[in-house]
Amino acid sequence: MVGYAFMGAAHSQAWRTVNRVYDLPARARMALICGRDAGKVADAADRLGWDAYTTDWRELVTRDDIDVVDVCTPGDSHAEITLAALAAGKHVLCEKPLANTVAEARAMAAAAATAEAAGVRSMCGFNYRRVPAATMMRQLVADGRLGVIRHVRATYLQDWIVDPQFPLVWRLQKDRAGSGALGDIGAHIIDLTQYVTGQLITGVSAVTETFVKERPLPAGSSGLAATVDGAEPADGTGSAGGHGPATGTVTVDDAAVFVARLDGGALATYEASRFATGRKNALRVEINGSLGSVVFDLERLNELEFYDATRPAAEQGFTRILVTEGGHPYMSAWWPPGHIIGYEHSFTHQMRDFIEAVATGADPAPSFADALQVQLVLDAVTRSAELGSSWTEVEPALATVAA
Repeated sequence: MVGYAFMGAAHSQAWRTVNRVYDLPARARMALICGRDAGKVADAADRLGWDAYTTDWRELVTRDDIDVVDVCTPGDSHAEITLAALAAGKHVLCEKPLANTVAEARAMAAAAATAEAAGVRSMCGFNYRRVPAATMMRQLVADGRLGVIRHVRATYLQDWIVDPQFPLVWRLQKDRAGSGALGDIGAHIIDLTQYVTGQLITGVSAVTETFVKERPLPAGSSGLAATVDGAEPADGTGSAGGHGPATGTVTVDDAAVFVARLDGGALATYEASRFATGRKNALRVEINGSLGSVVFDLERLNELEFYDATRPAAEQGFTRILVTEGGHPYMSAWWPPGHIIGYEHSFTHQMRDFIEAVATGADPAPSFADALQVQLVLDAVTRSAELGSSWTEVEPALATVAA
């Protein structure tokens, strides 16, 4: 695995757990973890359960005893590491969004298609697909319980950078992250709604905003936490006439809002913001159809709200479904009915599906082609916002891969 911070810890927990929970055709051995800082990655290896560590990711892709490379780095290195790993015949799990640009994502999807012909598998880590309630939501739609899908509403709201003194971490820098709230959390709701409905976004009209355009430079960061560099800026700039921390320019969006059409005819609205004061990790998806509606809320991730319009009028109303039964997706390996699971379980389910696919020669999902399609939506949203919210078509992913 390359990377050991927020996502690295989440993936490590899943790799440690997956074979202890599920009976799978292969076992994961956590052989080698990579990070740039020797001291920090050594500590991470010990804390997270890896056999060894390195500061050179190229060592991962050249070792004969490694079958899988898990990429948990910032987006600016996804393409380079992934392309090298696929070329070396390694199966690859890469965190979302797939890349920082469409060109990088196109190259990764093309490389994955070539590698697939040689039996090498790849998958993008959209973990919210693996929340049992979200997977069940998809089943309800696929089974026709909602009828014709008419509306999709999706929001992902956080507030961790609402303080203007929060430092300029890598997620706020376009060259490292690719985009801001749009790619970081907007990518999740784009993928999740397309997965649940089975419909793809074909066009968008968007607006984006950066509310705080200058921030203090960080002295250090880990995950979503950071400390401010208190040093005086060398050129005398900064707050209070130069008597404060050095600052830098925020080069990504703080919030993105767009309307969309899906290829099955549904209308959709999306909102991604890291400035929604009071909202910590508020991902919510609502689907309205001709026969009913269903709602998923990540902050109540063991539940679905389901409205069945085919019931007699006197019995209609939203029903709370507690998705903890053994027959619900993924739940048979966990606890007795009614005993809830949490955020980290979605990653364990992700590793379960990936190991099973690799071991049996199946194609894991979401594929790099699926992730490229999400990247194309992100690109269309960005272009629409730059053009004054003009209607912007989304390029089909398969056409892009073929090109």
